Amino acid sequence: MHSPNPAHNFYTRRDFLTRSGLGLGALALGSFFREGLEAAPAESMNPLALRDPHFPGKAKRVIQFFLNGGPSQVDTFDPKPKLTEYHGKPVPMDLRTERRTGAAYRSPYTFKKHGQSGLEVSEIFPHVGSCADDLCVIRSMHADVPNHEPSLLLMNCGESRLVRPSVGSWVTYGLGSENQNLPGFIVMCPGGYPIQESQNWQSGFLPGAYQGTYIDTKNVEIEKLIENINNKHIPTREQRRQLDLLHVLNERHAAKRQQEAALESRVQSFELAYRMQMDATDAFDINREPEHIRKMYGDGVHGRQTLIARRLLERGVRYVQLWHGEGQPWDNHDDIEPNHRRLAGEIDQPIGALLKDLKQRGMLEDTLVIWGGEFGRTPTVELPTPGSNAGKQNGRDHNHYGFTMWLAGGGAKGGHIHGATDDFGFKAEQDPVHVHDLHATILKLLGFDHEHLTYRYAGRDFRLTDVEGKVVQDLIA
Repeated sequence: MHSPNPAHNFYTRRDFLTRSGLGLGALALGSFFREGLEAAPAESMNPLALRDPHFPGKAKRVIQFFLNGGPSQVDTFDPKPKLTEYHGKPVPMDLRTERRTGAAYRSPYTFKKHGQSGLEVSEIFPHVGSCADDLCVIRSMHADVPNHEPSLLLMNCGESRLVRPSVGSWVTYGLGSENQNLPGFIVMCPGGYPIQESQNWQSGFLPGAYQGTYIDTKNVEIEKLIENINNKHIPTREQRRQLDLLHVLNERHAAKRQQEAALESRVQSFELAYRMQMDATDAFDINREPEHIRKMYGDGVHGRQTLIARRLLERGVRYVQLWHGEGQPWDNHDDIEPNHRRLAGEIDQPIGALLKDLKQRGMLEDTLVIWGGEFGRTPTVELPTPGSNAGKQNGRDHNHYGFTMWLAGGGAKGGHIHGATDDFGFKAEQDPVHVHDLHATILKLLGFDHEHLTYRYAGRDFRLTDVEGKVVQDLIA
């Protein structure tokens, strides 16, 4: 017998029984799993370690342009002559919208055919139009509801209500990262978070290492883009010693808490932050690019963040998501003509530059580019209702029944139009593509069977497409 020492670890009766029971169970199971455990490589403990897909994929990496708020399909990539014919008149069809809609509203823009494919693109996207033969335009997208929040989560996470991992998290989980000194999934949004904030790039029940790393690209200086990227007080060698000590303490802490997931994510974050000091400083510094490349992308914030995105893809980042501003900039219930023109002007040159830049570097063939928002807009004008933000009768309401997205590179069929909406651009009628179908096709291009890329959680195998989704083979070259 000796007096109690506070430094010793004491167990309650519940702790003792729990640990004893687990230990006996582990002894029994050990003989069954010993062979598999011995064969597991050491690097498998790293959540971002490289992993092979189910089959050879055509795409290795993804860059997604997210036009937050919902761009109008009939003003961008889905021209509708009938709207001009019926402009100012009632539309001869049932518009099942939750708000009051008025007469048909023609597009204020002209459309022009581009490339050998003759793909029609609005005048507000001339640079993107010049890459028409690389675009796979889906004119028959549809979602579930006309509300921003659930539609954002559906498009980004495959589920409009419950907490689920984002597409970028699933892709990084499936493939790992080619650069262990940078996050595998990076999100850039100038000026602050969009609505639903970090839920749009959440890791959900996947380990925290797969969550998107947010960067506010309104900042230009590296030290402001990535806070605390450089430690000006302690040399790198001393930082390494401190981190090693912290790692030992965290490991002890985690061992007493059955390797809690949140703590494991924190340990990984410390390690990644240390390794990022050199690679991130280089990747985010666009001044290292030739002047003619910087001019090609443009001087604005979107030109800068798109060029940064290309540099990140070159360095092995798996998934980069570029948001068009905080809030809902494309949610143009009023003044759609000046607003859509201004917004398109901010991203048209950078997107066109990226497509051409990737192509000349030989990267477009295995880089999948995605363009679109959470839904589209009505072909009719929105009428004012009590409490609504409409009133000028020159804007469009939300529309989840039919809208447009496009893919480029990464095995997508270039110069191709898939599906169609009705004569007025309201509802997907020919070869409709649901968001789950889009996700299944994206995973297919990356080398995954969407039904078998799963993660065990709460006693069930979950997947990005839930229990739905089919691969749209017509989108694949």
